[in-house]
Amino acid sequence: MTEVATPIREIHVAVAVIIRDGRVLIARRPDHTHQGGLLEFPGGKVEPGETVQQALVREIAEETALAVPEASLEPVIGIRHDYGDKRVFLDVWRTSEAVGEAVGCEGQPIAWLAPEELQDDQFPAANRPIIRALRLPSALAITGTITTVDGGVASLQAALADLVQERPLIVLRAQELASAAYRELAQQALAVCRRADTGLIVHGAPARFADTPGAAGLHLPWREAASLVSRPVPSQAWLGVSCHSADQLARAVEIGADYATLGPVRATATHPGAEGIGWDAFRAMAATATIPVFGLGGLNPEDIARARNEGGQGVAGIRFWWPQH
Repeated sequence: MTEVATPIREIHVAVAVIIRDGRVLIARRPDHTHQGGLLEFPGGKVEPGETVQQALVREIAEETALAVPEASLEPVIGIRHDYGDKRVFLDVWRTSEAVGEAVGCEGQPIAWLAPEELQDDQFPAANRPIIRALRLPSALAITGTITTVDGGVASLQAALADLVQERPLIVLRAQELASAAYRELAQQALAVCRRADTGLIVHGAPARFADTPGAAGLHLPWREAASLVSRPVPSQAWLGVSCHSADQLARAVEIGADYATLGPVRATATHPGAEGIGWDAFRAMAATATIPVFGLGGLNPEDIARARNEGGQGVAGIRFWWPQH
């Protein structure tokens, strides 16, 4: 007689990112519990009949004595993680409107930490994408057409001077330049970005990162990511991948990417023949990823809220910031 395997139940866990004065509230798990001693974000299981927002309001009050207006909660990321003996869906939401003084109501030590103080090895593995989402901005600014080094530097300076939103990460995409010219451009662009207090991510093959000491990371076009079997940059650098399907997102996760871009969400002037996938498809595909996903294609900073509501990190693009000639 064939034995039927018992399906592993998925546990729906509401997770709160509570922000105050640029810092995030974290707690330490009791030593006797599952993964005891590690840090965690406040939250707990969503009970039958509860919405995730209701669960968060309840859990935050029970664990920290903070009062959170339900309407203040905004989605951050959804993460499915298989521990082998159980599966969890971490439904992560943020708020900056918690009221009161935080205390460890269950005896747990708590602290307010800056996002850059959150270290991967101090958290359960399933929490690590949350750390990425907190450190990443809501916009990736991708450079447009660059045909000369001097012209690229001038356009970058002008674009950064005109930026009014939070400091994005800059992705230096200059497909028109040969390798030697790109190296020269990247070195000069690094200096420009440092003065503007923003990070520069080089774009292309892994050698681009090795050729650019001081770069904040590497963004791989899909053609480069497709052939990789492991992460090509150190853990402290950003690794991004351009994706166009759920399968490509899964591959980006496999090689250790920190984030992905997904699109085009809308038709764009840059790729006039490519039809946009739309927000419904973006939401469905982003939900399969365990890394932050930026919407790409015909989007601008006014679409950040929509992208977040659809499960994304924010938006990426060229035309919303790069000088148009």
